[in-house]
Amino acid sequence: MPDNLHQGHFARYINIAVDIATRIARGEYREGQRIFGRSSLAGRYSVSPETIRRALAILEERGIVELHPGIGVTVQSKPNAENYLAEYGQRQILSDIQRRLNQYLDERSRLDNEIVRLTDELLDYTFKMATRLQRIQELRVEPDSPLAGKSLEDVQFRARTGGTVLALQRHAKEIVVPEAHTIIQAGDVLTVIAPPEAVEHTQDLHLTLLTGPPQITSNQ
Repeated sequence: MPDNLHQGHFARYINIAVDIATRIARGEYREGQRIFGRSSLAGRYSVSPETIRRALAILEERGIVELHPGIGVTVQSKPNAENYLAEYGQRQILSDIQRRLNQYLDERSRLDNEIVRLTDELLDYTFKMATRLQRIQELRVEPDSPLAGKSLEDVQFRARTGGTVLALQRHAKEIVVPEAHTIIQAGDVLTVIAPPEAVEHTQDLHLTLLTGPPQITSNQ
């Protein structure tokens, strides 16, 4: 098999046409020279006569060679061979750029999917850890509590205690997830989820920790 045969992403017959044009451009085959017949070229490149026919059709269309039935293939123009090789080189560069771009797009898609997967995994793990480290507690608002008559927002309950109010029980009424502007009254029982140490931060608010598991019902 001849040397300098380009093995790219193009069809075999195009590679053969390029190889023949290369030999013409570098002077191995001279203008007016009869090179080989189709059968000889098919044997030389170890391909079928149909593959050679398609390769020679490209070269003939570009004015690089002439085909003479019963005689063979004659070199017609070295400049045309050089122009064809220049165009081929540009197409190869574009093909390589497109190939690498597709690889990077595939890799980006894979990375995006992996980022989504890891983000979901992180959020799930964080939620489990947060749930594991926090406790649900019931706290009664005493009459002298700074919270009485004010909203959770007014006293910055979450910032001061680290807890989140899940429900507010007032007599027989239960408010699930009260809004920040809800006014708290003395005697209200707050169901709070917070770290164990948050109880210490409720002392200055005069909230009494109640015993027994909290019960949360729907809004009345």
